[in-house]
Amino acid sequence: MSTQVGEKTYKFTAGVLPLDFVNTVDWRLADEPVELLSDYGDLISWGRQAGAIDARMAGRLVRAVEKAPKAALAALRRAIVLREALFRIFSARIGGRSAEATDLELVNAALAEVLSMARLRAAGAGFEWSWAEDQPNLNRVVWPVVYSAADLLTSRDRLGRVGLCADPLCGWVFLDTSRNGQRRWCSMDDCGNRAKARRHYDRSKARQT
Repeated sequence: MSTQVGEKTYKFTAGVLPLDFVNTVDWRLADEPVELLSDYGDLISWGRQAGAIDARMAGRLVRAVEKAPKAALAALRRAIVLREALFRIFSARIGGRSAEATDLELVNAALAEVLSMARLRAAGAGFEWSWAEDQPNLNRVVWPVVYSAADLLTSRDRLGRVGLCADPLCGWVFLDTSRNGQRRWCSMDDCGNRAKARRHYDRSKARQT
């Protein structure tokens, strides 16, 4: 989806919504990670670009922020706390560890809200999931994230394909959909190319010495 003038452009390389949400921190494992959700407007932009909300809902949330900026800040903080809990849960799974009970409790609390807002609606000859949207809820951006995270966490096949970028400072996660299951990088265009350039430099330097 195209971005609007002046808004951040986000990368979506994880292959699934909740992992793309986790990746809204650049250089997560470095000494000084870069926060990509600096204000609630960033959360709206990310949600629209990710497809978690449509343009109409984005506009409604912008107006809601104007009316209640403190509530929007609180919603942003809740979203970031949720994001960090999801990162710890997925990284624990990648490392073969058990998730912390406090992180699961936090996600379950968010899931309870999400399920209370989930609705079925007619779609062609069948039905699809939708959301209660009579009033713009400032937590609305993360509802699809939480729902999709629960779906991923309960899928044995897909959960086993969640990986962590091999760059020691990156910290981005992804769903490995490659045929051989050997994906190493968040993106070959980013960390993959940097690693390739480093290897080339090291070989060149070794030959010179």
